[in-house]
Amino acid sequence: MNYTIVSGTNRPDSNSLILAKFYQNKFSEKGTDCNIIDLQDLPDDFISSNMYGKRTDEFQKIQDIVSNTSKFLFVIPEYNGSFPGILKAFIDACTFPESFEGKKCAMVGLSAGKFGNLRGIEHFTGVANYIKMDVYHNKMYLPGIGNDINDDGEINTPQHVALIENQIKGFINF
Repeated sequence: MNYTIVSGTNRPDSNSLILAKFYQNKFSEKGTDCNIIDLQDLPDDFISSNMYGKRTDEFQKIQDIVSNTSKFLFVIPEYNGSFPGILKAFIDACTFPESFEGKKCAMVGLSAGKFGNLRGIEHFTGVANYIKMDVYHNKMYLPGIGNDINDDGEINTPQHVALIENQIKGFINF
């Protein structure tokens, strides 16, 4: 199995990337290596140069990771009551259907507010279903995430760590 964690925003210094790296470490502790796709690494002219069948060499490297992935974990911050547009554009730019169809995914929602991007995760579940991904039922919602991450990129709340580890264990077996 090839695993890839997608940090679902291109915002610099995001909690999404910190959380993606935290998940990567937790997967590693369980003997599972994961790639990380950080949407900050998308080409600057991504929207005009890599949509509708056009492909730059820079994006092709990302596409190759996507094509060779069998399980994805999407780390999705709340943006305007849903998920970031850049994440949808990324999905749209990837070759369809072989990029995602029949592959498995898990989701983690995070927000500064108190619901952990519940609505955005449900919106993205609809997208994942549409592109024919198998969605893991145990979705993680992490509210107030800025207060839960320490300077070392670790999660401060033991209950959240336990839930994350449970999600990872189940997803590996999914």
